[in-house]
Amino acid sequence: MATAPKGTTSPDRRRFLTAGAAVVGAAASAQLWVPSTARAAGTALPSGVFSLGVASGDPLPDGVVLWTRLAPKPLSGGGMPNQVVQVEWEISPDERFRSGVRRGVAPARPEYGHSVHVDVRGLRPGRTYWYRFRAGGQLSRVGRTRTAPPPLSSGGPLRLALASCQNWQQGYFTPYADMYAQDPDVVLFVGDYIYESSPSATALRKHEGSGEPYSLVQYRNRHAQYRTDPDLQRMHAHAPWVVTFDDHEVDNDFAGEIPQDPSKQSHDAFVARLTAAYQAYYEHMPVRATAIPNGPHIRMYRRFQFGRLARLNVLDTRQYRSDQATSQAGAQNPALTMLGAEQKQWLLDSLHGSTARWNLVASQIMMAETDLLAGPGKQWFYDAWDGYQVERNALLGEFAKVRNPVVLTGDRHLTMISDLKRDFADPSSAVVGAEFVGTSISSNGDQDQAAFHAQWDPLKADNPHWKLIDAHRGYHLFDVRHDAVDAQVRVVDTVLKPKATARTLARLRVTDGKPGVRRV
Repeated sequence: MATAPKGTTSPDRRRFLTAGAAVVGAAASAQLWVPSTARAAGTALPSGVFSLGVASGDPLPDGVVLWTRLAPKPLSGGGMPNQVVQVEWEISPDERFRSGVRRGVAPARPEYGHSVHVDVRGLRPGRTYWYRFRAGGQLSRVGRTRTAPPPLSSGGPLRLALASCQNWQQGYFTPYADMYAQDPDVVLFVGDYIYESSPSATALRKHEGSGEPYSLVQYRNRHAQYRTDPDLQRMHAHAPWVVTFDDHEVDNDFAGEIPQDPSKQSHDAFVARLTAAYQAYYEHMPVRATAIPNGPHIRMYRRFQFGRLARLNVLDTRQYRSDQATSQAGAQNPALTMLGAEQKQWLLDSLHGSTARWNLVASQIMMAETDLLAGPGKQWFYDAWDGYQVERNALLGEFAKVRNPVVLTGDRHLTMISDLKRDFADPSSAVVGAEFVGTSISSNGDQDQAAFHAQWDPLKADNPHWKLIDAHRGYHLFDVRHDAVDAQVRVVDTVLKPKATARTLARLRVTDGKPGVRRV
């Protein structure tokens, strides 16, 4: 089951949580349905209210979050009247909704962009369900979702897709068409769902607006534009997602409440930007009410259990981090933190208290070392875990005491698959885990493979823990079983066209009880 850390609750948030609890109660009643006369009441809605599709997420053994947002004019603030709209929902184990149908009503509130988050409980574990919404006489597309297996079951196999980094301007989201065909049980998205960059006149697909987003309406419009991608929308409707954010959902390379360019964004201005970005993020993601932002703060680190097979720890490596180091000495400063004290202790408690065979960690940024300097000496990428080495090395020391830790990462726009070493400064140091850095969905476009290998292959000798590096676009697909995690690097031939051909670039395996990863 998912758990989250303790935190404060504002009065506004408390009121919204109370409304959410009413929705859950409606789900538990199992037979609530609004008469047609009630459905017809109120202001008539514009056509096309379900332009952004449907989604589900954060699966539990007995529940899942259902999502939609009413937006007939998605790139112009949404286009909805400034009033609460009652949205009907239904979910059924029957694809045609002929039996076992659960129904309810959820409010789409203007202060939350007319988004709807229904936390349905009382479902059966390990089951596939179908769901849909209705508002103003309009019916949404049908979505499919799945609950997690029973907590004490042996579980498995679990098919998980890892995705990140989808830049609208740099390519179509064609890898999702192949992901749909591979039919994962859950999609893990580890950051850069949108990009905050300004529209480019030479882009393949131009960002909406006239510059970077700063206000709530601007962030809503940017999220909505991304949600109109047909492959992304179809994949959201096909399987539950577990999401977390990285930097581009707000501002490139930000740290806590510090922007990339503090000389251009005052603290107050950036706090206002964080507040807008986090709210728009919540409005567009299938997450629980625990993620409703409290001003410039949003609670996203949480865990999920897939029977006794796997525990998934989802991190937030942006909101609590110290500002990035700018030198090797700074990167080795013991005062720097990536996770913050509370989240770090939460993660350690989760890892050491786990009875799962596989302990998965979703980290937005790369944990294994990247030495960018060929030959003697080191040159690190400070925005990643290399910039927070004391905390990273301490965490890797704890990995040595944990059963089968596997880190799932994004950010780099590359496939970088590595052994995790107890101490990267010592070539003979023990391997304590494995890391899969997934490539991007579209960011960097169709990269020049020859140029990539000319740049990166000379660095392999300085990074012997790398097992595979590649620069194709795509995603990673994992089949988690009792004896092993089998991984496929799925890539497409292009993201510069709406259609693409996919293939398996490589297969890798992590074996139960044997830290590290190998190609097969």
